[in-house]
Amino acid sequence: MDIITILATAIATSTPLIFASIGETITERAGVINLSAEGTILMSAMTGFAVAKFSNNLILGFAAAALVGAAIALVVAIGAITLKQSQVSIGFVLALMCSDLSSFLGNPVVRVEGITVPSFKIPILENIPVLGKLLFQSDLLVYCSYILILGSWFYFYRTQGGLILRTVGEQPAAAFARGTNVIKMRYIYTLLGGALMGIAGAAFSLDFKAGWSHRHTAGYGWIALAIVIFGGWNPLRVALGAYLFGILQSLASVAQSAIPDVPTQVFNTAPFVLMILMLALTSGEWLDRLISTLPRSVRQGILNTIRTTPPASLGRVFDQD
Repeated sequence: MDIITILATAIATSTPLIFASIGETITERAGVINLSAEGTILMSAMTGFAVAKFSNNLILGFAAAALVGAAIALVVAIGAITLKQSQVSIGFVLALMCSDLSSFLGNPVVRVEGITVPSFKIPILENIPVLGKLLFQSDLLVYCSYILILGSWFYFYRTQGGLILRTVGEQPAAAFARGTNVIKMRYIYTLLGGALMGIAGAAFSLDFKAGWSHRHTAGYGWIALAIVIFGGWNPLRVALGAYLFGILQSLASVAQSAIPDVPTQVFNTAPFVLMILMLALTSGEWLDRLISTLPRSVRQGILNTIRTTPPASLGRVFDQD
């Protein structure tokens, strides 16, 4: 397998993580932590697959998954924003509950054949040397992920709405003083983030990991949460983190074929371990000390690239009454 094929596979298989991690980025930028990602993705994957199979309609499957994701996010929003309870506790409980619930409700469709997203090569662009094979010989879901990455970055940093979103997560009191309904904005962005997580679940079961089985996407929700931190709450860097995880998965698959004597469990878990290790390495104090020995210009460039700063009011209750 050549390097272009490995990278193309990594980009394609990273698409569900793109939707999930950017969805969580939007939510956290608004100041709300939604730790239900693991359960949301599993529940949405099961729902999207079941609805698409029995309706024979992919659009209905993705719509149902998005609604499930938004509904779970609504529970988080009500508990965290309106009832002012612990966002971490609510999200963690929902993650566990929805994970088990997806296995229970999805039992009738375990290992049942269903429809999948068809491939779609973009005419003309697919023939561009290197880039054509890398970016434009996949399917509509992958192309939508490109739009989501660029669109969310543009919205965050080049529009008035994005400025309000970031202010709501950083300085909600200042946003409220300028006439912004902070509670309403947090509800909207929490539900939007949840819907994107739901689409991520359907992306797994209807495309990149087609079908449904118990714990079908186990672990990916936690990885999505880690990628948000790794990406510093910036859509472009978050996408880079998701693609990095995809590359690790592709390399693990290649290594598994090259070293058949090693148990498959090692290669299946290696990308998760390496991603978490990389997150730890890029956030440790020892790294700051190492970077401090470099020339000032180089040091500042590296720090601007790897430093992650969460929204100042992330997870904090805001009372605008």
